[in-house]
Amino acid sequence: MAGHSKWATTKHKKAAIDAKRGKLFARLVKNVEVAARTGGADPAGNPTLYDAIQKAKRNSVPADNIDRAVKRGSGAEAGGADYETIMYEGYASGGVAVLVECLTDNRNRAASDVRVAFTRNGGTLADPGSVSYLFHRRGVVIVPKTDGLTEDDVLTAVLDAGAEEVNDHGEAFEVLSEASDVVAVRTALQEAGLEYDSAEAQFVPSMEVEVDVEGARKVLRLIDALEDCDDVQNVFANFDAPDEVLAALDED
Repeated sequence: MAGHSKWATTKHKKAAIDAKRGKLFARLVKNVEVAARTGGADPAGNPTLYDAIQKAKRNSVPADNIDRAVKRGSGAEAGGADYETIMYEGYASGGVAVLVECLTDNRNRAASDVRVAFTRNGGTLADPGSVSYLFHRRGVVIVPKTDGLTEDDVLTAVLDAGAEEVNDHGEAFEVLSEASDVVAVRTALQEAGLEYDSAEAQFVPSMEVEVDVEGARKVLRLIDALEDCDDVQNVFANFDAPDEVLAALDED
């Protein structure tokens, strides 16, 4: 899930240990398989696969699962599925825009599951194009804070690689770039000896809707329901939760 960046960063940290670990593993393995099918099985020549593997490893996906996914994707092992990406658009409570990115081998199942999640959790599906214009595809790299690491340190490392801004979100820095520059930014961080938690292209909102505690609960309830769908890979939402709202959510 990606919405308010501070919440997204917090959720990123918790992802590996939350109750949906099996769902997370399945998504990460699927990403590896698709990346291998699209660009080949060699991570050195396929940066999308490299990043998918690194993200899977950082979230404790077993190495055997990753290796089998690469083999299925490259055709070296049978059992690979013919996945396609489908985007769904809708609204959560309070007019919050929601983009749902699915990776599926069954369009009918994906559409049905997404529709049910919206309907049962106070949201509504929208026509294609009615929500997506509120988001832009951008490169997003999350850099965890370590002792002594400053925003200027991160900016110095990535500025010549195409990074456009570095944001301080408490426990991590968020580096934004054009989607096409995410690999260059990630590489620049590695060359500077800086760790990163994730590096990928995401849909980042160009405007946000501020929500109160109850509004945030409703939005997150819908997002959780969408993320429970087997075919859903990512959910992006343009809600903005102030610090006091985030603090209240942490107590839930």
